[in-house]
Amino acid sequence: MRACGTVKLTLETKARLTALKIHPRETYDDVIARLADLAVDREPVDGELAEQLRQSDADVRAGRLVDLDAVCTDLGL
Repeated sequence: MRACGTVKLTLETKARLTALKIHPRETYDDVIARLADLAVDREPVDGELAEQLRQSDADVRAGRLVDLDAVCTDLGL
């Protein structure tokens, strides 16, 4: 048995949800459930990736950044 409830939305949010419907008769519950599924990362972060992320965070905090234009130039883009 499904429970029902009321959710207060702005007209802008309702319009955005409507635009995300795959089919006009799709329910808002289906749209929200699909969005919630997308928000969950099903691939766990392994130790190596976690260390790379920590190093990247440290680089950003230390100001060790490369300008996007420089990267594009280096890659010939």
